[in-house]
Amino acid sequence: MELQIELQDTEWPFEYTDHDRRIARAIVYDDAGYFYFVRVERDDDFGRATLIETSGGGVEEGEDLHSAIKRELKEELGADAEVICKIGVVSDHYNLIHRHNLNNYYLCRAISFGDKHLTKDEIDDFHLSTLKLTYDEAVAEYEKRRETRLGRLIANRELPVLERAREIMRVKKDGENT
Repeated sequence: MELQIELQDTEWPFEYTDHDRRIARAIVYDDAGYFYFVRVERDDDFGRATLIETSGGGVEEGEDLHSAIKRELKEELGADAEVICKIGVVSDHYNLIHRHNLNNYYLCRAISFGDKHLTKDEIDDFHLSTLKLTYDEAVAEYEKRRETRLGRLIANRELPVLERAREIMRVKKDGENT
C-alpha cells in the first residue's frame, strides 16, 4: 500500500500558497544494501545549512513521473536505475517561499553509476555531492540535520519514506528467499 502523508510547515508562518510543485524523488539502493542520497550545502533564504535529501526534483512540462525520476537520478547521482515501485506521495509546504510540494517517491535499484549532470546552481550554490550510507547511517544523518528549520522539514518528509522503503525491501527479499 502506498504512503499518503500530508505535512504542514511549522517552521515558518503561513501567509499564502501561490504555486504547487510536482516532484519526483527516489530512495535509491544497491545490491549490497547501501542507500544513495544527495548532500546539499546551502546559504540562502532558508538559512545556512548542510542537509541530506533524496535525489529528485521538479517534473518538467510534458514529462511523466518515471521519466522524471530517471532523469533526476542521472543528473544528481550519475545513476542508471531500475524503478522497483512507487512508495507514495508526501504533500508538504515551504511557507517561506509560498510553495506546496507534491513529492512522488519511488524505490529504485541502482544498476550503474557514471558522470553526473549537475546544473551550475547545483554546483555553485548548493554544492551537491553524493552520500552512500547504510540505513542506520542515513537515519542518523537526517536526525543530525534537524538542527536547522529546513533540515527538520526535510527529515519529517523523508524519514517515513525511508522506513517504508526498508519494509518494501524486506518483503521483496523474503519473497525471493521462499
